[in-house]
Amino acid sequence: MRPRGTPLLAVVLVLGLCALVEGQKPSACQCSRMTPENRKNCGFPGITSDECFDNGCCFDSSVGGVPWCFHPLPNQAEEQCVMEVSARKNCGFPGISPEECASRKCCFSDLVFEVPWCFFPQSVEDCHY
Repeated sequence: MRPRGTPLLAVVLVLGLCALVEGQKPSACQCSRMTPENRKNCGFPGITSDECFDNGCCFDSSVGGVPWCFHPLPNQAEEQCVMEVSARKNCGFPGISPEECASRKCCFSDLVFEVPWCFFPQSVEDCHY
């Protein structure tokens, strides 16, 4: 016999985890390394920076004609590896393993095809809100 509250508890736990993930402020590199022309809207007209960050999005009102509240770049294991795929500079060769890439002190991500999977890191000194 299955407890009656189990499905409800599972739903509550999943919703709670989703709220935690969405409510995290993205890192400075995830926001500042996104080029304005690639921004995807994450807010509504008049959204404040606090509301935007509370939704797990980036806010930058310094550029007109593009979304001010926008989705961040994907998180990486290290901040120095957060960048748009167009900014990647090849640090390896086709078929390089993550371990060989790491031995070169480079970043590895094989989520996007036809771009370098092993690429040079960038200094985090240029990252800002």
